[in-house]
Amino acid sequence: MKLSRRTKVAAAIAGAASFALLAAGCSSSGGDAGTSSNPITLTVTTFGTMGFDKLYSQYEKEHPGIKIKATNIDTGDNALTDWQTKEAAGSGLPDVQAVEEGWLSKVMQVSDQFNDLKDYGANDIKSRWVDWKLKQATDKNGRIIGYGTDIGPEGLCYNGKLFAAAGLPSDRESVAKLFGGDNATWDDFFKVGEQYKAATGKAFYDQSGFIWNAMVNQQPEGYYTKDGKLNIENNSDLKALWSKLAGGAAAGLSSNQTQWDWGKGKAFTDGSFATFVCPGWMLGVVQGQVKAGGGDASTGWDFANVFPGGAANWGGSFLTVPKQSKHPKEAAALAAWLTTAKSQVATFQAAGTFPSVTEAQSDPGVTGASDLTKFFNNAPVGQILAERAKGVVAQYKGPDDSVIQSQVFGPSVQQLDSGKANGDQAWANAIKLLNQLVVNK
Repeated sequence: MKLSRRTKVAAAIAGAASFALLAAGCSSSGGDAGTSSNPITLTVTTFGTMGFDKLYSQYEKEHPGIKIKATNIDTGDNALTDWQTKEAAGSGLPDVQAVEEGWLSKVMQVSDQFNDLKDYGANDIKSRWVDWKLKQATDKNGRIIGYGTDIGPEGLCYNGKLFAAAGLPSDRESVAKLFGGDNATWDDFFKVGEQYKAATGKAFYDQSGFIWNAMVNQQPEGYYTKDGKLNIENNSDLKALWSKLAGGAAAGLSSNQTQWDWGKGKAFTDGSFATFVCPGWMLGVVQGQVKAGGGDASTGWDFANVFPGGAANWGGSFLTVPKQSKHPKEAAALAAWLTTAKSQVATFQAAGTFPSVTEAQSDPGVTGASDLTKFFNNAPVGQILAERAKGVVAQYKGPDDSVIQSQVFGPSVQQLDSGKANGDQAWANAIKLLNQLVVNK
């Protein structure tokens, strides 16, 4: 089970004129050290749907001494493997390396292998970001090693047409109330799921892995305590949530879809399931999957300002400059430019990645209409995500957080969905894998 972004989403990005001020703000950072006849090439490695492609072209146009060679890896898990391999080899890392929140702790263990961005002006721009995003990228010695890209506040995607056919409310406000509004719980979610199943005979959500991920992310402490200790085996809160998850699977509420495939998008268009957990960046994934499955906005997907269990954050990334970079000053300037408010507005419009820069969160380019809002039945996507971001607190992610999610609980979630194990059996199997795979306890 890979909990990482992968589907590329194409959408319109603001024109060149809207970025003119960005170029001027970056030139003082040393980003024009090359010349048009002898440019510096900066390598960038990202993953999933980060929405940078058109920004690269804009940056090159405004900085004729810079050429960008970009590599995008399909998933965050594969990007982690790529980074670990090159970090261990001591060579091959790019000038700008995107780091996913789920493996930031691994990066922090070798933070001295990354440039301190304070050496390149980070102190002058650190007020851009929400406080907790900046703190995540600050190591124990006070070095800022990453500039925040997006954050992942979660709302609920649902198919309004399928809800209506099941006799359930289908407009966004009524759907939010159906799930409990500000007091929505996972019990409410599974109860509505049972109503939907009774009315239609069909599954309610795509698969249990993303539900479990959301449940864990909502806790004050997830797989690790704040002081870095494993927090699973005797965690009564997680075990109780696992029981709820197992009950949903046993009731047939999971469609048992393959993550990051969904029948090549068909499951989003053929009624296989009616709800989907959606951090901001996942909205672009849904749009891309519907398109891949032969559908469009008329398929019926919508986005509601509600989430079971309250505020939750899934994902979010950082741009870092490894010590392996031969052009750290220019790389830092590029990373800073890619994380300005205007750039984050552009990436939101391209991929639904909700800004970690506070100014961008209230920008009309985020709060207003876009191709993404049109796809989701004219839902005010940016406004909803801003509401869902309230109350989000960064959860400490330990060094093996992504391993635990994908390799420890991944197989057990599949056992639940396939009916091969009940809740207690699947939990025991997960603990067995935990003891085999995670040795740093």
